Amino acid sequence: MAAGKGDIFDRKAIAAVLPRIDMVAALEPAFAALSAGGAQLAAVGELLFSDPPGDVHVKAGHIAGDAHFVVKVASGFYDNGRLGLPSSSGLSLLFDARTGGLSAILLDDGMLTDERTGGAGAVAAKYLAPADPLCIGILGAGIQAEQQLRHLLPVTGCRSALIWARRADAAEALAERARQMGYSAVVAESPAALAAQCRLIVTTTPSAVPLLDDCDIMPGTHITAVGADGDHKAELSDALIERADLRVADSIAQCRERGEFRRLSEAATLVELGDVIAGRAHGRTAPDQITIADLTGVAVQDAAIAKAVVSALQHQQD
Repeated sequence: MAAGKGDIFDRKAIAAVLPRIDMVAALEPAFAALSAGGAQLAAVGELLFSDPPGDVHVKAGHIAGDAHFVVKVASGFYDNGRLGLPSSSGLSLLFDARTGGLSAILLDDGMLTDERTGGAGAVAAKYLAPADPLCIGILGAGIQAEQQLRHLLPVTGCRSALIWARRADAAEALAERARQMGYSAVVAESPAALAAQCRLIVTTTPSAVPLLDDCDIMPGTHITAVGADGDHKAELSDALIERADLRVADSIAQCRERGEFRRLSEAATLVELGDVIAGRAHGRTAPDQITIADLTGVAVQDAAIAKAVVSALQHQQD
């Protein structure tokens, strides 16, 4: 079966093939292509909601040489947990890069966005985290917090985790799921208490107020900042961002507008994750460096995971 006639794949079909996909291997060349100028991204479309709080992003991109380009819609509504609903939803549309015709619709309900974001966190940790992180710290207890823990399993031998969330019950529920993954996981009293024990920290909240400050962070710590994907969010203080020895963006242009790094001066030095992957820029070069990866989510990730999923679905049906 060849994707090319608007084939529709639902969440169940997509979930069935995801275990076959090496997310790190799928994403690394996409990041490298973006940083080398081998991909194009459309400007991010965004809708913001206040009552209830939520946002919707529309991202589109194409990696040079790929048969398809992708348009992805992803939503996050942060009170959904109180309704017993997942916070995220969405879908991806694949179009033929030669004709513009619709090739496939991936009705994943936001699952692929969650997966590719978790995979990107693993890529960042692979290249930037210290060899011995002591403990993994997770800020947040939602879907993405769990994804980050799951995707970190193949790239670090650390199996100790500390979790903090505004709701202690949600943090404890995630700690229990982390224990089922093989982590020794407990709940931290505060973000600062978490940072005092962890040298690999992932922030996954929609917070508009910084949760971590300069004085909280140990030398040698790597932080992957995932939550601040819009210009109204911030999980890290200005002082902490300024202090970092190395600041790595998934896309410098996008992070200047939407991520944690948007608050930096134009003179501040940033490097792109794709350049680190390709060896065109240095990653961590000393054990006591503080490194920050700002992951705002770029459409080449959506293109890469959609390509991998459709390929797996095709092989399944051949």
